[in-house]
Amino acid sequence: MGERKVLNKYYPPDFDPSKIPRRRQPKNQQMKVRMMLPMSIRCATCGTYIYKGTKFNSRKEDVVGETYLGIQLFRFYFKCTKCSAELTIKTDPQNSDYVVESGASRNFEPWRKEDEALDNEKRKRETEELGDAMKSLENRAMDSKQDMDILAALEEMRSMKSRHATVSYDVMLETLKRSAYEKPVERDRQFGFGSRNCSVKLVRRQPPCGATLLDPPPVGATPPSATFPSFSALVRAFRRFLHPLRR
Repeated sequence: MGERKVLNKYYPPDFDPSKIPRRRQPKNQQMKVRMMLPMSIRCATCGTYIYKGTKFNSRKEDVVGETYLGIQLFRFYFKCTKCSAELTIKTDPQNSDYVVESGASRNFEPWRKEDEALDNEKRKRETEELGDAMKSLENRAMDSKQDMDILAALEEMRSMKSRHATVSYDVMLETLKRSAYEKPVERDRQFGFGSRNCSVKLVRRQPPCGATLLDPPPVGATPPSATFPSFSALVRAFRRFLHPLRR
């Protein structure tokens, strides 16, 4: 058991490495790899949804006769998790993505539609600029104008932020307190409350000489309800007082 873990092995003096027979492997041999599903798909045989990130033991091979700018395309074979049907995907280096080749269909992804629309717009612009110099100049002018508008908006936001940064929280709280105190005073001055010209006077009635507020009223005295108006009468009088001020 000791010879299993040694780093060096014994080579006899008459060892000739050229006599070792070489095993011939096929040109496009499939390789077993462990991979994660790069997208969500649905099996065409049983309808099972297989989600992105599911791990598979797959077989990888080169796609014969298909390259993109010298980059070799690869094909992967794996089985459905429910019905064990064979599914096939291959790489798409042009779009940095994968393509479902057979056995399944790719689920709808809303962001892919937006990316495709942007790519189509970019290709259309490149084809238009390819033979028209004026169109190319116009597009560059529009791009520069858009960049200037973005920079102007950023500069405005930066200046606004700098103006707000100069105001501290203590100053803001002090201003709010001062405004909350000045509003009632200004309203009282407008309506005449607290001024010398105010016609409304509150008079405190004093009890008769030698009597207290807890003593019952004398016989034949006018009841308080006849002397003091009720609350509703005070409200109506106050409304009549405010009526000309509202005009």
